[in-house]
Amino acid sequence: MPAHEIRWSQLPSIPDREGFAYPFAGVSNGALVVAGGANFPDKKPWEGGTKRWYDTVFVLERPDGEWKQAGKLPRPLGYGVSLTTGDGILCLGGCDQDRHYAECFQMRWTGNEVKFTPLPALPKPCANFCGAIINNVVFVAGGIERPDATQALHSFGSLDLSDLNSGWRELEPWPGSERMLAAAGSLDGSFYLFGGTALESDRDGKPVRRWLRDAYRYTPGRGWTKIADLPRVSVAAPTPAPQFGNSKLLVIGGDDGSQINTPPTEHRGFPRDILAYDASADGWTTLASVPFSLVTTPSVTWDGRIIVPGGEARPGVRSPNVFSGQIAP
Repeated sequence: MPAHEIRWSQLPSIPDREGFAYPFAGVSNGALVVAGGANFPDKKPWEGGTKRWYDTVFVLERPDGEWKQAGKLPRPLGYGVSLTTGDGILCLGGCDQDRHYAECFQMRWTGNEVKFTPLPALPKPCANFCGAIINNVVFVAGGIERPDATQALHSFGSLDLSDLNSGWRELEPWPGSERMLAAAGSLDGSFYLFGGTALESDRDGKPVRRWLRDAYRYTPGRGWTKIADLPRVSVAAPTPAPQFGNSKLLVIGGDDGSQINTPPTEHRGFPRDILAYDASADGWTTLASVPFSLVTTPSVTWDGRIIVPGGEARPGVRSPNVFSGQIAP
């Protein structure tokens, strides 16, 4: 049955005053799990505030339940890739205030506690990248290797969850620019890569963004194909891109770069429209707006709902709000 609309509502807020940017999130043992991430707990960045990373694991067992603290990550961590499998939540790479990490692990909620199982490490440290799963194989793309990087990664790799001993395979990257903070998705046996931003050095050697609208499809055994450009730039949209109906993937909001020079106290928030890519037509449509402005956050599919668990509401400002989109026929 085709899906025609998404009805958005709020779930209980994450029990933190500020909320977090880019936590790990997923579903384990039927529960929604959100862990780690970063915020500015005391002062905003333009006031001289310092970003802090977290290791707290929160669990929501029912949409109408209450969040509980369920343990801690192996270290304070955020800005990695998190993907839900039948066995738990894959937590890949990420960073803290000092460095980026290659380590990966699985996080599992038992109903009483969280447990962690090591996974093969990435070929190199990485944060701000994206990923998706196709037929029990994880694919990851892009990101940056160091906090001070002035060039994003042009790397693409896979991990077969049924053959962990073989570790990560480095694959041919997409034909476009290197990038970070792109959105990934999976549909009908293919991996999709949408937008993001490249990095360049300014005169002082500091990184500046080059905003991207291009998009690509990777099919195992066939390689990469360029697909229709996004209607607008989208950076740091919730990822993986949720599936909508039988042939569409959704890029929800994302930073379009239009306020790059706006003072942070005057920032109006990020775009609220949904860009829907139709793989059968290789084209885009724009769906109705969402009731939130959230970037640098994962998306999670939970019991038929699209979950957006907090994130960055505007530069330097996080949100503890959790939104649920019910796909209505």
